Amino acid sequence: MTSDAFDVDAFLRRPLTARLATNGPTVRPVWFLWEEGAFWVLTGPWARLLDRVRADPEVALVVDECEPATGLVRQVIARGRAELLPFDVARGRRKLVRYLGADEERWDERFVRYLHDDPARRGTVWLRMEPVSLVAHDLSYTVAP
Repeated sequence: MTSDAFDVDAFLRRPLTARLATNGPTVRPVWFLWEEGAFWVLTGPWARLLDRVRADPEVALVVDECEPATGLVRQVIARGRAELLPFDVARGRRKLVRYLGADEERWDERFVRYLHDDPARRGTVWLRMEPVSLVAHDLSYTVAP
């Protein structure tokens, strides 16, 4: 039922939504950036995610796609220890461009603020998780005509 392996790096560079699980358990959808062999997720004091990771940095993350019309079914499951790092505008821009496009003038104001507000005042940080375990599955199938 499974097909050949797929390019995990190319898959994770796509603007897909991941589900990030923390202690509790709590699962939330997140936009992410896959860079330098790690997942980067924007967070801050406005989200419970920040406190949950401070209390227990062990997290799991799933990125998947399922298209029944074409039979495309792929998933990446990662586990690791999250660390909280200072926000930087360049990485923030790269993350938002992948989901919102290159024209910042077309972005919703909420997203523009992430780039231009003072991260020290706003409390914006990166959650970085370099997987200690990363499993990729291509479960795609052929759709009968």
